[in-house]
Amino acid sequence: MTAVNTHERSVAPACAPGTVRRPRRRGHLSGWIFAGPAAALFALFFAYPLGASLLQSFTTEDAGAVHWVGLDQYQRMLHDPAFIQSLLNTGLILVVQVPVMIGLALVLAALLNQSWLRFRGTWRALHFLPAVTTLVAYAVVFQVLLKTDNGLVNQILGAVGISPVDWLNDPTWARISLILTLTWRWTGYNAVILLAGLQSIGKEQYEAAALDGAGTFTTYTRVILPQLRPVILFCAVTSTIGTLQLFDENYVLTRGGPDNATLTPVVYLYKVGFQQFDFGYAAAIAWVVVALIAAISALQYLAFGRERRR
Repeated sequence: MTAVNTHERSVAPACAPGTVRRPRRRGHLSGWIFAGPAAALFALFFAYPLGASLLQSFTTEDAGAVHWVGLDQYQRMLHDPAFIQSLLNTGLILVVQVPVMIGLALVLAALLNQSWLRFRGTWRALHFLPAVTTLVAYAVVFQVLLKTDNGLVNQILGAVGISPVDWLNDPTWARISLILTLTWRWTGYNAVILLAGLQSIGKEQYEAAALDGAGTFTTYTRVILPQLRPVILFCAVTSTIGTLQLFDENYVLTRGGPDNATLTPVVYLYKVGFQQFDFGYAAAIAWVVVALIAAISALQYLAFGRERRR
C-alpha cells in the first residue's frame, strides 16, 4: 500500500500541467470572442477596402467590363497637367503655411505660458475654439467674409480707403485666402500642444539659464526649443498629413479654382472619381497621396531626429 501511494503521488504532479493548460485555452478563446467583432469590423471596413482600392488602381473600366492595365494609371499621372498642378499647389501650401503656422503657434504657446497673464485658461480655450468648429462650417464663414462684393473683409478695407480685393476669384489671392484660412483654424490647436510641451519643462532650467546670463531669446532658442523637438515634430507631421489630405476648405471656398490655383490631390481625386467616374485612376491618385505622406513624414522625422541621435 505504501509503495502504491508513493507511486500515485509521484504521478499526480505529472498531470498537473494538463489541468493548468485548460484555463489558458479558455482564456485565449475568451480573448478571441471579445476581439472577434472588432477584428471583423476592421477587416470589413478597413482592410478589405484598402486592398480593393489598391487592386482597383491597376485596373480600368470600359463599358462595365474591368480590364487589368498594370501601372498605366500611375504613368498617366506623369502626363496629367491637373494632377501635377495639384501637387505644386499642395507643395506651396506645405512650404509656406506649415512653417508660418508652427512659428506662430510657438510664439502663442510661449505667451500663454507666462505667469503674469491673467485668465490664462480662458485665453487658451479661446485660441483652441477654432479647432473645434467643423471644417465645412468655418470654410463657409470664410467664404462669406471674403466675398468680393459686400464681403466683411472688403468692407473694412474700403472703410480705410483700400480698394476691394478679389479674394476667391484671383489665383494668387485665392491661394493666400486658403493659407490664411488654414492658419486661423490650426494655429491655436498646435499652440495648445506646444504649450503642453512647455509646461513639461521644469522652472529650474529657466533659472539655470538666467544664472548663466542668457536672455529670453537665448533661453528659448538654446534651452527650450531643443527640448520641444519631439513636440514640434508631432505638430509638423500632423500638419503635413493634413495639408496633403486637404479637401474641405478649398473645395468649399473655390472648388479648386480659379484656374486650378487651389486644386489639391484629394480634390482632384474627388472630381475624377465622383464626377468623371474614373475610379481606377482615382484609386491610383489616392495611393500616390499615401506614398507622399509616408515619404515626407519619414523625411521630417529624420530631419528633426538627427540631432537627438547624435
